[in-house]
Amino acid sequence: MVNAPPAKTLQQGLERPDVIDVIAFDEKTGEVVLVLREPRNWDGSDGRLFQLQEKINAYLSFALDGEMSDAYPAFVNKPVRLQLDCTTQPDARTVDFIGIVREQIAYQGIKFEITLNGQTLCACGSAPPSGEREE
Repeated sequence: MVNAPPAKTLQQGLERPDVIDVIAFDEKTGEVVLVLREPRNWDGSDGRLFQLQEKINAYLSFALDGEMSDAYPAFVNKPVRLQLDCTTQPDARTVDFIGIVREQIAYQGIKFEITLNGQTLCACGSAPPSGEREE
């Protein structure tokens, strides 16, 4: 993936819904990848799910309301993927929530994937068979 030049360095993570943690272009898939980072352990709390929801909403607004196109004209008409980078396995409640989000944003042609320490996980939160990427 090729990272787009950052405008400025800010604190990242679910605690900062006003910050796009990483925006990159995946040359293999042709997708613009908007990365959400969560370095903390998942706890299934209402507060953490709310932070995740707020961050996702901000990313979707960025992608769908024209802000991304204005800031990155090269990304106009490119497919978008949200990618949640985690350092620990999401809890069942979070995985269920992400499943609902994936279903809803698919109507906009947007994919959502979870990575755990760089390995892509499927919607159920477990590694796909034979290490293949989920499509």
